[in-house]
Amino acid sequence: HRRRRWVERMKMRFGGRINLSTTGIEDVADAEDTDDYDDALQEDTISGDIPEAKWPISIRDEDGNFDDVLHPGHKAKGNPDVIMSVPKFWIDNPVSIHQNKLMSRELAMKIGSCATSDANGNHARGDSCPVSERTIYVAIASYRDYQCRDTVTSIFERAKFPERVRVGVVDQIVDGEDGPCDAPYRPCKDDPEQMLCKYKSQIDVYQVDAPLAIGPVFARHLGHRMYRGEYYYMQSDAHVTFTRDWDVDIISQQEATKNEMAVLSTYLSDVEGTISKTGKSLINTRPIMCNTDYESGENNRYLRHGSQPEAVPTIRGTPQLEPYWAAGYSFSRGHFVVNVPYDFYQPMIFQGEEMSIGIRGFTIGYDFYAPERSVCFHHYAEGKNKKARNKVPHYWEHTNVYAGTGIKAMYRLLGIVHMNPEIDRNEWDHTEESKYGLGGVRTPEQFYSTFGIDVVHKRTEKHLCRFVETGMMHRNFSPFLRKDGMGIDYGAAAIDSYKFKDPLNGEKISEDGDDEYEEEEDDEDESMQDDTSH
Repeated sequence: HRRRRWVERMKMRFGGRINLSTTGIEDVADAEDTDDYDDALQEDTISGDIPEAKWPISIRDEDGNFDDVLHPGHKAKGNPDVIMSVPKFWIDNPVSIHQNKLMSRELAMKIGSCATSDANGNHARGDSCPVSERTIYVAIASYRDYQCRDTVTSIFERAKFPERVRVGVVDQIVDGEDGPCDAPYRPCKDDPEQMLCKYKSQIDVYQVDAPLAIGPVFARHLGHRMYRGEYYYMQSDAHVTFTRDWDVDIISQQEATKNEMAVLSTYLSDVEGTISKTGKSLINTRPIMCNTDYESGENNRYLRHGSQPEAVPTIRGTPQLEPYWAAGYSFSRGHFVVNVPYDFYQPMIFQGEEMSIGIRGFTIGYDFYAPERSVCFHHYAEGKNKKARNKVPHYWEHTNVYAGTGIKAMYRLLGIVHMNPEIDRNEWDHTEESKYGLGGVRTPEQFYSTFGIDVVHKRTEKHLCRFVETGMMHRNFSPFLRKDGMGIDYGAAAIDSYKFKDPLNGEKISEDGDDEYEEEEDDEDESMQDDTSH
């Protein structure tokens, strides 16, 4: 989506020189009343109204109705003269929806469009919408990635029902040097059957000058702004290949949880040797998110995901509960985007975004699951892809422009999720904290206590995967799924009192096979199952 008509308006408003890169304004000279303008930008729009569900839909229909925002990276550097025109949030204030308490199922059913309307012309049909007609919004953040167009092509080419899919790409490129994500390899007039031509009306591309890129949090924030009420939300990297009928597969897995608050998320397996030329998965293993520990370093220490175990699922017939969320792949109901938007005020953050979204989502009532089957695979810089992928630039090539902003942003990120109690709250930015903050269903402290995390001494109980990967977490927590399907009740006595402890007392041994542990696992499993009867 390339907007141009607003440029003249902005010239009249600000005067000075405007260097346009299709969506962003790099330098607006001599801006007047900057403080008043900034104050206006910070005002929350509080409204409990849910917009009318529509399909098809595109941000192209909203030309001239975008928000003008101060670029967070330049603003953090004390340069409030860099303004971008960005899509408005579909719902601006998440608190107006979750209201710091458990969202009702009735309200959840009002969020999510159906490709066809009912007899009254209503596209928000809740779970009465046929599964094959439930819409999917796919958000992709891409930084100068030559494989972005291939990823979008794969999404439409491999979907069983591509007509219900809409893709929103935040395409951070150098104009004239990098190919746009929606540019087909051949002109559409010569080959209209190319996916980028055939489904161009279902592809929204928000193009940003590469020098304005300040990390995946900001890019994915823009991607969240492009959501328009679809039934499901999927987040993917820009270098991914999908399996045949991925849409039907992942929806069936989502629905198998019977949990309206389920979020399927994982690190993806490498594409090499895992998918056939026709799009069939060649493996029956999948990763699960459980291997996480504190990043080394003295200042601003935070939890960071390591390499995740990959194996044949222990739990069959449904995705498996896990404690953590992964940014590389996520699939959920659309209200997850509404309730847990990416934070606008976190420039130059890479490591840490997963803790922000995951723990905030936990407090709002969402539960994370590892998919039982992989529906897409990642092109890592390994094997035959190593040479080409290592040539792809990274956003930190502009680090010198935004030096120091990431440290301040990390204070905010960790402060919001209560992970840095040693830092005075006055030392970090609280702007719009309610909008990009916690919910009222659970607390971060409950998350830390349950999964063995000590935020004071910056250490974790080891071998959490022994609790997660083996299926213990799933078997013991699943019985407490609320009867209306609105998430797992962590207030239940058996969960509320549970505190993970390293079953191996810190021993550094292989995670593969341990008869002594298996016996201990069975004992603990039975103990918790006894508690479920109360």
